[in-house]
Amino acid sequence: MRPPLPARTIPAEPQFDGEPNFAPTDSAIPATSSTTRVRPRPAAAGEGSASTPTSIGTEGMFVPTGYEPGYAYPLLVWLPDAHRPGFDLGRTMSRVSLRNHVAVEPRRPDSPNADGEALVWQAIDRVRDRVSIHPRRIFLVGQGSGGTEAFRIACRHASAFAGVVSIGGPFPLHEGLFGRLEEVRRLPMLLCCHRQAPAEVVGPTDPTLRLFHAAGAMLAMRIYPGRNDLSKTILADVNRWLMDEICGASASRPAPCGS
Repeated sequence: MRPPLPARTIPAEPQFDGEPNFAPTDSAIPATSSTTRVRPRPAAAGEGSASTPTSIGTEGMFVPTGYEPGYAYPLLVWLPDAHRPGFDLGRTMSRVSLRNHVAVEPRRPDSPNADGEALVWQAIDRVRDRVSIHPRRIFLVGQGSGGTEAFRIACRHASAFAGVVSIGGPFPLHEGLFGRLEEVRRLPMLLCCHRQAPAEVVGPTDPTLRLFHAAGAMLAMRIYPGRNDLSKTILADVNRWLMDEICGASASRPAPCGS
């Protein structure tokens, strides 16, 4: 079992300003020990854009607007759909939020038999070595098959994550992921899909809700019009859900199952 992430001192939240940090691959990212205010240089015409996130090694990384090295940021670990090439971390995060989160896309497995979970931990470790991350605010977010994989990893290591979001990826009902039920019950989960989603996504809706209700686990499920999993509407709603969890707005509410 992977050991729990070490705690770190959490300073006061900064005032955000400046431009989004979409620096080219060879740009330096300040270390967490730095005390100098970082103000990213706006990209000139033809340089980096929202579709070109900063890179750390082989992982794509998004650094928010007005990055403050003294503030511990939430981290979103994005798992794209393996069957849909062309996932753009920078463009996706620009629809989620330009200032609220650090985000990383782990390196894609080289083969179907590769250990994708290990790549997730490696990406988390590399990000935490380079930017300031809150150890209790690490979220798994996935699209399609990546959303299903996010459910798997989060349920196996529920105490290591602050929540999990699946966009168009069904919960794997028949894999016995509730073995550590007490930990899973404390893990907030969100499942989003659109009305025209394939049958394998919308079909298991009722048994999924029944499973979570019987287990006393937390699952919010939301269905949207349209056909785009990564639409502005869905991603803005994901950001609101994440901020509710981060800010503690849901702490006093009963466990949502199917809200």
